[in-house]
Amino acid sequence: MSDSVAASIPALTRVVQRFARPRLDDVAGTIGAQLERPEVSATLEGVRTVAVAVGSRGIAGIGGIVRALVSGLTGRGLEVFIVPAMGSHGGATAAGQTEILAHLGITAESIEVPIRASMDVIEIGSVSSPHGHDVSLVMDALAWDEADVVIPVNRIKPHTGFRGPIESGICKMLAIGLGKHAGARRLHDEGYEVFDRLILEAGRAILATGHVAFGVGVVENAYGEVSLIEAMPADRVVEREQWLLEEARRLMPRLLMPEVDVLVVERFGKNLSGVGMDANVTGRGEMGVALPRFDGPIIGRIVVLGLTAETAGNAHGIGLADVITRRAFEQIDLAATWVNSVTAGSLACGRIPIAMPSDDEAILAAVHSLPGVAPSDARIVRIKDTLHLGEIAVSSNLVEVCRSTPGCEPAGVWDGTWSG
Repeated sequence: MSDSVAASIPALTRVVQRFARPRLDDVAGTIGAQLERPEVSATLEGVRTVAVAVGSRGIAGIGGIVRALVSGLTGRGLEVFIVPAMGSHGGATAAGQTEILAHLGITAESIEVPIRASMDVIEIGSVSSPHGHDVSLVMDALAWDEADVVIPVNRIKPHTGFRGPIESGICKMLAIGLGKHAGARRLHDEGYEVFDRLILEAGRAILATGHVAFGVGVVENAYGEVSLIEAMPADRVVEREQWLLEEARRLMPRLLMPEVDVLVVERFGKNLSGVGMDANVTGRGEMGVALPRFDGPIIGRIVVLGLTAETAGNAHGIGLADVITRRAFEQIDLAATWVNSVTAGSLACGRIPIAMPSDDEAILAAVHSLPGVAPSDARIVRIKDTLHLGEIAVSSNLVEVCRSTPGCEPAGVWDGTWSG
């Protein structure tokens, strides 16, 4: 890059954003206490074999959470195995899904129980679609046929494509994650416009089979730390998940300033959000349109600099960015990305943006494409990723805005690093 181009990238100021920070420090102790609750312990009476369902999200400390849960179950004399519960992720292959779990630190060696991955499913019932027809429900055949009960473990959080009483969490994992590629495709074929009702009813129907002992819901704070873990007996999942969703919504991170011309996202990946960068931060929903009831800043352009190792090349959601780097482009596994995007019915997420040779050139391409905004006036915000917003970096024309915004505090020149 020429000196003149490099010089046009403005220096940035570090800004600290402060959010509520309830944090759970003793994860293992909390899980042990949850298993001792009488209503939870009762769900394991007469059970010999358990399938613990784990998804592809990078939940804070997911390895420790699963290890503590498995330890608590095996300590009761139960035979336990892990099943991937991630729909079509991992290229819709058993090997790909096992690899994703390994990226998250979950292996047979680390958890000390087998991981049994298959894309085979069995039909377990049906639910009425708001479109007026029945939709069959399926479940991972191993979890259904070779375990007495299944215990799903998932983060509870707002979804990136729809709003409803139940969004991302236990019910969605039961209906879509454990449904593997076939189940994910069947439900996504109905469209996000009915997910507010469909996921709720599908979850209820699966819970009513009696094959789910309890679900383990995890809520994170705005700093990507575990705030709360709750084991919910099957007959209370729907009620409790709605409460946990509102708690997650209250605690989630966000950009506190009202308008951003260019948002630069350093890390993008499925371990961070289902669409690589959380739509609840960017406002860009999974279907390529504005997220309903989004109350964050208006963002003109989004630049993605790179993919996380944990996403294993799955760049579903990359089409919601405007510009990426050549490095990010070369990290994309097109097959895994497009299987995910087609299965989800969100083709906008699988489109590939303009890929520029370097970080600076990608940022400049976004800056120079802003309608009605002179490049020297562009309001730029740079973030590590959409899960970590306790620190951000902003251009000089946003410093006073941040200074006058509750929860924001300028903290000197940004040196290109993050403290967390």
